[in-house]
Amino acid sequence: MRRIPVILILLITSVLSVDAQELRCNVQVITNQIQGTNKQKFTTLQRAIYEFMNGRSWTDHVFNSQERIEANIMINLTDEISSDEFRGTIQIQSRRPVFNSSYNTVLFNYMDNNLHFRYTEHETLEFSENQHLSNLTSILAFYAYIIIGLDYDSFSINGGTEFFQKAEAIVTNAQNASERGWKSFEGNRNRYWLVSNLRDSKYAPVREFSYRYHRLGLDRMSERPAEARAEIAESLYLLQKIFREKPDPFMHLLQVVMDAKSDEMINVFSESNPDEARRVTALLREVDPANTPKYQRIQQ
Repeated sequence: MRRIPVILILLITSVLSVDAQELRCNVQVITNQIQGTNKQKFTTLQRAIYEFMNGRSWTDHVFNSQERIEANIMINLTDEISSDEFRGTIQIQSRRPVFNSSYNTVLFNYMDNNLHFRYTEHETLEFSENQHLSNLTSILAFYAYIIIGLDYDSFSINGGTEFFQKAEAIVTNAQNASERGWKSFEGNRNRYWLVSNLRDSKYAPVREFSYRYHRLGLDRMSERPAEARAEIAESLYLLQKIFREKPDPFMHLLQVVMDAKSDEMINVFSESNPDEARRVTALLREVDPANTPKYQRIQQ
């Protein structure tokens, strides 16, 4: 079993407990568009974010070093509004290993265009689950829980629910924040809608797809590739179900999934028999029409 139950934490030695953190998150802060300022504070900011993401225990489970979730955060600061106020974008990517292989599959690849925060060099990044203390730390914590929840969903059906609940609580706490990205009326592709879709029972097939695609599909590719590929093909009907039922006009979560998995799906089905290739191509073109030309490569 991948995760150690909380009851065993008391039995873990202090030497092992230092590996309790869940994330191995690389952080990059880009400031090319900001001119004539003290660049050292951005180096300090990058280090502070790295320590915030990797130094905290986000769950009550124990991870050893090999089990940490691989992630990348790239922050591109485009505006320095004042000496301590910044605006830009944040891109988040997370991966998990595929069993019996050296391959890492992308679980999440997301661009958030609503990054706006205050930061003073050397200040401590503080976060509370009960209140909105800082827009920066609320955003970072929100995505930490999304990353962990998506990872858990890929190992068991609805395994990430408790972490999506924590992310939803952060959104709730931020409803009075002046910065954008937390509210339903600020656009149809933001933090509010991301976690809202993940928590909405109407989108349950998308989360079931994640489990079947990863645990019953990719994790079995090394042993039974034809059967694993067939399972992945069948799991795509869960996405088709969502596309046809359209729980809301925007279906943000469905697009998030396709953004993360579309290229990988092409590689998975490149070895399909002609019938499977035709069926999968037609299905992917239906649920992700923007990438129709790309999916034609499956049949080449």
